[in-house]
Amino acid sequence: MISSQTPKPATTTTTGHYRWIIVLLLFTATTINYLDRQIIGLLKPILEVEFKWTETDFARIVIAFTAAYALGLLALGWFIDKVGTKVGYSVTIIWWSVAGMLHALARSAFGFGVARVGLGLGEAGNYPAAVKTVAEWFPKKERALATGLFNAGTSVGVVVALLIVPWILSNYGWQEVFWITGALGFVWLVIWIIFYDVPARQKRLSSDEYAYITSGQESAGAEKAPIKWFKLFALPQTWALITGKGLIDPIYWFFLFWLPSYFSSTFQLDLKKPSLELMLIYTATTVGSIGGGYLSSWLIKKGWPTLKARKTVLLIFAFLELSIILAQFATSVWVAVGLISLAVAVHQAWATNVFTLASDLFPRQAVSSSAGIAGMAGAVGGIFFPMLVGSLLDTYKAAGNLSGGYNVLFTICGCTYLVAWLIIHLLTRNPKLVTIDQLT
Repeated sequence: MISSQTPKPATTTTTGHYRWIIVLLLFTATTINYLDRQIIGLLKPILEVEFKWTETDFARIVIAFTAAYALGLLALGWFIDKVGTKVGYSVTIIWWSVAGMLHALARSAFGFGVARVGLGLGEAGNYPAAVKTVAEWFPKKERALATGLFNAGTSVGVVVALLIVPWILSNYGWQEVFWITGALGFVWLVIWIIFYDVPARQKRLSSDEYAYITSGQESAGAEKAPIKWFKLFALPQTWALITGKGLIDPIYWFFLFWLPSYFSSTFQLDLKKPSLELMLIYTATTVGSIGGGYLSSWLIKKGWPTLKARKTVLLIFAFLELSIILAQFATSVWVAVGLISLAVAVHQAWATNVFTLASDLFPRQAVSSSAGIAGMAGAVGGIFFPMLVGSLLDTYKAAGNLSGGYNVLFTICGCTYLVAWLIIHLLTRNPKLVTIDQLT
């Protein structure tokens, strides 16, 4: 066991690599999380025929997930701060894996809605637990890169789904898709229990790497100080996170749940076969996630103040996201793939830096709670945006112009990032870290 007494800080990053093994665990959990989440979007063309869903029916199923996800983020962020990352992550992955498998028992839109509620409640624990783990295992100058690496699991999970769902469908059926993918979480759980613990109790961690990780972090005494959770809502830093997630997360969920259907209806993609077009799009999010984290981390290593580096790259990404507006003029599937690939990559770069703000602005014992609140805001936005999406697409479909509905949505998506950045900038003009005294 590593001594709780603070060792002499290390001065280089060549003191060990165990923290990157931890990132691999977080990446794998996030991959499974998004694999389980994406299945409903890939099965939509099949399930809507079997169960006679409308676009509004599907929107309600998405809303059921996002509403539960919002409540789960609020509760599980607090829970993980209370019980710690090892127990907290274990509980959440058991929960969402069981809920994922229970989708196989659904026989109506209502049944799928109930299953999505269970999945949303459980999957909500992934990001609060992962962000808190990064705060425990990394110094600030590496946190955005570490977050970008585990956040790449969001896109890899979707790509994995694009590969294995058609294979399972062709050999078995849609019910088996849920049984098989849901079981993957239990494989990860065994590995997590064996290899994970906080740095102070991790026997596999060298003393040099421990010193490097803990240099500049809060003292052990501060770590034990209890916080008053409701006080987070009185801080502008919390509202900056709420803005960064609340306005932007619904856009990615639109990409996640409706892009397969968009390509199926607009470019006649056969979703019963592996789709190279969708694979390329979701693979691009991996580049954005890692690249976005690397860029702000690089600026910090160059001497930029942490918050200035984060906000500068967020502004760059907000301007780049305007490119999605051009997708409405695409007449070739590959032009659409290129524009949407850029848009989703930029989104993930944005998301990586917004999540890292939680560990930049808050002490470690409040990171899961603040990330949970921010994620809840994103999920609340994800409740209302699908209402607009479903109603808009049904209206345009009835008029025989479904693509027109997607064009309106692409325009909304492109403009929202600049609005979000402006609000974040105004709320974080004071770059100071929130102190324990403000939360106790």
